[in-house]
Amino acid sequence: MNCREDSEECVNDTWLKTWDSIPPTKPQCFRFFLARIVRNLSFNKYKAKYTDKRGNGEIALILDELEECIAGKNDVEDFYMTKELQSTLDMFVCSLPERECNVFVRRYFYSDSIKDISKRYDLSENNVRVMLNRTRNKLKVRLEKEGYFV
Repeated sequence: MNCREDSEECVNDTWLKTWDSIPPTKPQCFRFFLARIVRNLSFNKYKAKYTDKRGNGEIALILDELEECIAGKNDVEDFYMTKELQSTLDMFVCSLPERECNVFVRRYFYSDSIKDISKRYDLSENNVRVMLNRTRNKLKVRLEKEGYFV
């Protein structure tokens, strides 16, 4: 999983993707723009390397966990709605208490395992699961309040 060649390829692909994206796009925060590109390229590299047949696990599990909060309407994919959803998610994450925010971001942005998060923050794995479940429930309520669910 920690392959230097894959890391170098991801960096090079990031620069290329950035170069191709910037003329039509004006990123408000360049480092977050780059972080999103790196994350997406990393997920794609991971998927290519570890398919379900090889037991990939974490990313599929993470997407399943978030599905109840985000899945649903087809019009969410519309550009305007996507931007609004991003803004709502950003505000939600920023409104969380620091530890809860860190755990949520480690899980759903960096795709850390429950075990790694529990070690990092000196919490039990069960405590991390409960915290993530409660945070997802808060997110669902927030998204319902914003009109993303009927």
